[in-house]
Amino acid sequence: MSVAVLSASGIVYAKYNDINEGVVTTDVISPEVSKPGVKPLDGAVDILLVGMDSREDAYGNPLPKEVMQLLHAGVNEGEKNTDTMILVHIPVDGRRAVAISFPRDSWAEIAGGFGKHKLNSAFIYKYNDVLRSEKSPTDKQAKDKAKQEGRKNLIATIETLIGKAVTIDRYAEVNLGSFYEITKAIGGVDVCLNNPVDEWRSGARFPAGKQTIEGAAALSFVRQRYELPNGDLDRIVRQQVFIGALAHRVLSTGVLTDLTKLNNLVEAIKKSVVLSTGWDVTTFAQQMQGLSSGKIDFHTIPTLGGAKIGGADVIRVDPQQINDFVKSLTQDERTAPSSSQPPNPSSSATVPPDSGPKPTVDVRNASSEVGLASAVQNILAGKGFQRGPVGDAPARQRTSTLFYRPGEQASAERVNVELGGQFKLTADASVKTGQVRAVLGEDFITAYGKVLAGQSAPLAQGSPTTPVRSSSSAPLTSTPPPINADGVTCVN
Repeated sequence: MSVAVLSASGIVYAKYNDINEGVVTTDVISPEVSKPGVKPLDGAVDILLVGMDSREDAYGNPLPKEVMQLLHAGVNEGEKNTDTMILVHIPVDGRRAVAISFPRDSWAEIAGGFGKHKLNSAFIYKYNDVLRSEKSPTDKQAKDKAKQEGRKNLIATIETLIGKAVTIDRYAEVNLGSFYEITKAIGGVDVCLNNPVDEWRSGARFPAGKQTIEGAAALSFVRQRYELPNGDLDRIVRQQVFIGALAHRVLSTGVLTDLTKLNNLVEAIKKSVVLSTGWDVTTFAQQMQGLSSGKIDFHTIPTLGGAKIGGADVIRVDPQQINDFVKSLTQDERTAPSSSQPPNPSSSATVPPDSGPKPTVDVRNASSEVGLASAVQNILAGKGFQRGPVGDAPARQRTSTLFYRPGEQASAERVNVELGGQFKLTADASVKTGQVRAVLGEDFITAYGKVLAGQSAPLAQGSPTTPVRSSSSAPLTSTPPPINADGVTCVN
């Protein structure tokens, strides 16, 4: 959320340059990793955005009682779990961004020698460990040190989980009050729900359809996870569409020309956002002025379904799958090879010359795997292919097929190589020039795991960008559109 505001508001920081002095900072990025703020960008920027389930403001002060009640925050028991973790990658040209969410219950190796636990515990394990070693653990200086080490441990854990696919060089943290402060400052954001909700724990009470939310309602919208079909995974989708809506509001409306809203926005950021030191906010925001709201795409790491470990409900993940997935989305097209996976040796397809723009790919799901079309399109988009429509084929079929415009077989071959080389290629005059239509049959279910992880693996569950295993008798349902900051996506 913070990067959406910060990157969009170059005018704000040119006018209110004191933001660099007023925002709370934390020393968690080593100097050799943090890139200097120069124009134009001389390298990709990788930011870890963290939503802290904390009843404190950015300065460590407890939220007032009346604010806690308004936000349905519950009792202040010192919660320090990082319930929202999003990696934002902005390539060297600064004209697009990729945001990758990490489910909080992902079962992962925690840095610092703590073993395997839920991902959202990486901060609190180190935080408590540091406090135990302090003579005065209740002292503010000791707590600040513990927070700093906890943040470092979270960064190290995420980097290990993604297999060093990127190096995190920026850190931004928001708390429960941030949604309230920032959304009030800009006049709310537009969201859309498939069904009405009334959930007392989070205070989420919304009708179905499109609506504008701000303040306490905004926090309820992104915090609800009970009474949702996919629990925390649906909450991640809520967070993604909310951040997209926030970016769209700041980038596409009159916020930047409204002096009152500008002042309120700057003050809200100062009160509720913590940034890593060495981050020149003004320069960074000016660099990002070319980032339009339609150039921010949201994804979720692939998962392997739920499990019960030590009595806790967790989400299983494969680090190798995650490494390949993050690489496919974060490779800079200027330097990246056309594919991170070698072509299928048994395929007769050869790698065509990488010349000219990559085609637009329409993806249709003709298999029994719900969500497969959206997952495949996200893989292709991460490799530079243009997004076309996504949906279900009229009927299931066994063989996967690529349809191409007569005379444009080379375009289909490029797609075939990126997806493992097992597709049947068929010319079809109904396909538009510069497009390829991919129909995913039952034979692609096994191939998907190979494409994603380089080996056979179970299909992921619960993510809008990864397919969900369904029974063979279950009816096909439309796959959700990719979440993007341009427009409003209806969600659970």
